Amino acid sequence: MMLVIDVTKGMQTQSAECLVIGQIACQKMVVVLNKIDLLPEAKRQSAIEKMTKKMQKTLENTKFCGCPIVAVAAKPGGPEAPESENPLGVSELIEVLKSQAYLPSRDPSGHFLMAVDHCFSIKGQGTVMTGTILSGSVSLGDNVEIPALKVTKKVKSMQMFHTPVTYAMQGDRVGICVTQFDPKLLERGLICTPESLHTIHAAIISLKKIQYFRGALQTKAKFHITVGHETVMGRVMFFSPAPADFNEEIQENVFDFDKDYLYQEEYLSKDSKPSEENKENGQSEVQLPKQQWALLEFEKPVTCPKLCLVIGSKLDTDIHANTCRLAFHGVLLQGMEDKNYAETFLPKLKVYKQKHKEGQVERVMDDYSVIGRSLFKKETNIQIFVGLKVQLSTGEEGIIDGGFGQSGKFKIRIP
Repeated sequence: MMLVIDVTKGMQTQSAECLVIGQIACQKMVVVLNKIDLLPEAKRQSAIEKMTKKMQKTLENTKFCGCPIVAVAAKPGGPEAPESENPLGVSELIEVLKSQAYLPSRDPSGHFLMAVDHCFSIKGQGTVMTGTILSGSVSLGDNVEIPALKVTKKVKSMQMFHTPVTYAMQGDRVGICVTQFDPKLLERGLICTPESLHTIHAAIISLKKIQYFRGALQTKAKFHITVGHETVMGRVMFFSPAPADFNEEIQENVFDFDKDYLYQEEYLSKDSKPSEENKENGQSEVQLPKQQWALLEFEKPVTCPKLCLVIGSKLDTDIHANTCRLAFHGVLLQGMEDKNYAETFLPKLKVYKQKHKEGQVERVMDDYSVIGRSLFKKETNIQIFVGLKVQLSTGEEGIIDGGFGQSGKFKIRIP
């Protein structure tokens, strides 16, 4: 990642947001201090040194601590300057980029997936989509699906840097020409092996709050959810492991539907206020689980690969307010393709709320069951509580089995 900073202004709100996205999505960074031609020559060197120190301080607590910082003027004199003006510092920047570059390991196997960032038509040839291949490979004559348009097209020709090619794979930058369609319909988006991507209405994600976001992340709140090339509005519901499992190591990138999860009114962070229960137990610190999740419900369906990066933000915040609009980031663990997911899919997700009610054990019936009282009123329909868990003061865990008699008493089964 190359983070470009105006040397006369330093870090702006947008630069800070770019830095946050870099920390989530990138391993290496080079900072470029641009427009050094605007600094008076006598003070130029000291001004660059001052800004370099300032940037080093800013990056101290990030994963980019100690990254290279290069001062340049990409176009001395600005847009009006004559073409004969040579850029300053660009050759040094190229050397730094070369020293930082590395060959990633690339894999042509798996489904073809490409992020398209430009689309245009060539008369008599077809429509060209240019972009970067994220996974798999593609050859001449292959069929590729454009999920956003629900069409499949045949690859007629391909070019890499103006050179015709017959094959391209993960990491390649390529232009793919297919039979004609209106390029306005797809300025950017994903194309893939037919049927390999899923369109989802909701998702379960594992997530972390972005530390610079001010304010709580609340259940039922709406955020702008960015997945791949798309940003849609989505509503969130946060949940965490059951308190007994707060410190358990969680397997990465999988979600276990067999476990019980605890509903959270908001994402738990060190700024959260302790619950009433914790206050009663004398805990002023909020206990934080190792992992938290959210159910995302999208306002309109999105098409994306599994385990893709998700960023939630409040993009309607005033851009001139000096605050970070990015709220959380996470990994998409499970998408829900059925439009009626609330009926078909959500019942599999076992999220419970803590309810505090106390009753008494009236008597023991046998080795596995007790009769209780004073938990329900006489007129309560006990059927709706059947199957819920209760805990005895002596430590046993039981399950409400049903009513007993007419006065609101109930039977508890202790496995």
